[in-house]
Amino acid sequence: MTEPRNSWHLQQISATVGGSIATPEASSQTVRKPYPNYKVIVLNDDFNTFEHVVNCLVRYIPGMVSDRAWNLADQIHHEGLATVWTGPLEQAELYHMQLTLEGLTMAPLETA
Repeated sequence: MTEPRNSWHLQQISATVGGSIATPEASSQTVRKPYPNYKVIVLNDDFNTFEHVVNCLVRYIPGMVSDRAWNLADQIHHEGLATVWTGPLEQAELYHMQLTLEGLTMAPLETA
């Protein structure tokens, strides 16, 4: 009686991997790392007014209210910078670009 054709192929494979049939190892549990958040940071400068900074923040940063924007503008003026938004990279890039196009002086995006 002849061996089934597939048996011969298994013997050939077995011979090429040291005499035993290679089986995939049990996969370890997948570790999912969250995407990092990025900070949108506005820098102090000598040419943007408080009012312009506040208007830009309210216009482009989601959920920004006037009182918070004035506090951030004050922080920018006195401390030299303020983080005005933190979140996913694509949104951070959008807000960074919009504020830059309005003439605000921006720090490069950095991870939070």
